[in-house]
Amino acid sequence: MSGIGSRIREERERLGLTQRVFGDIGGVEPNAQGKYENGERTPKADYLAAVAERGVDVLYVLTGVRTPTPLGHLTQTEERVLGCYRVLHQEDQNALHRLVTTLAELSAFTAGKPRPTAKN
Repeated sequence: MSGIGSRIREERERLGLTQRVFGDIGGVEPNAQGKYENGERTPKADYLAAVAERGVDVLYVLTGVRTPTPLGHLTQTEERVLGCYRVLHQEDQNALHRLVTTLAELSAFTAGKPRPTAKN
């Protein structure tokens, strides 16, 4: 498998999302998501726009060329998080990756639903 479908799958896996969650983000059913990834169907612009909002590199999906992200465009918070991540031991980086992946899936799953508020 090569082309757009494989790059969609690669981006989904990079974000640590299931086909169901990723399809929900793009506004399509899981079977349509599978067809996109298998190269049986080509996604439309609204799907690509929706997944781009969740961190998919659409330029890469369409062309195979990654969009460069200048380090100067990181917020101060992103710079601090990245700096902290880089000093962690590999096993801690792996644990953090698992945590962030789970949070991203939960966030995608609950997109559009109100967040619970903390009770004092």
